[in-house]
Amino acid sequence: MRMRIDTDRLNENGYSASALSTNRVLRNTYFLLGLTLAFSALTAYISMALGLPPLSPLIVIIGFYALLFLNNALSNSGWGILSTFALTGFMGYTLGPIINMYLGAGLGSAVAYAFAGTAVVFFASSAYVLTTKRDMSFLGGTMMALFVVLIIGMIASFFFHTPAFIIGISSLFVIFSTLAILYETSEIVNGGETNYIRATVNLYVSIYNLFISLLNILGIMNRDD
Repeated sequence: MRMRIDTDRLNENGYSASALSTNRVLRNTYFLLGLTLAFSALTAYISMALGLPPLSPLIVIIGFYALLFLNNALSNSGWGILSTFALTGFMGYTLGPIINMYLGAGLGSAVAYAFAGTAVVFFASSAYVLTTKRDMSFLGGTMMALFVVLIIGMIASFFFHTPAFIIGISSLFVIFSTLAILYETSEIVNGGETNYIRATVNLYVSIYNLFISLLNILGIMNRDD
């Protein structure tokens, strides 16, 4: 009887330690995500205010993946936080000229709706997983298939510039980003992701892609109107 009580206590303590660790990762992730989103908004505002020109797609891709690689390499140290701000600040900078282009075309409503839509999707997806604590790892296969389709679509976009094609690719990005938010949040909640720096970057990239994709869709639809 004594042995059973001790075993139960150990299991209980083990569960508590695991729950505390998961809550700490979740709390740190959302705190850092909030800071990086604010910093990204600041760099976007600065690039807008200064009227800086948009970067070429090649520079954006190289800069993004270089900073992403650096962040992943430093994610287990304090330098990982600085690299996270470097990455999100750079991506915020790229947003400034894009938003200015939409505002200059009289499409301010598209920017506002894209921002609102991004917020709704993110909070709804996060709330669903946080409430149900459902394991969303089954989405991995679907996301991989979608990722391959999106890579092919992005290559094809250099040759096809029709509104219908852009809307199609952007819609797939919206689906992929939403699934990524569900998946990453589930990984944190269920203990699959224990590094809050990597979790922050994954969520940030999903939010960024979601916003850009919604902006593309709404911009084209408003132009057609």
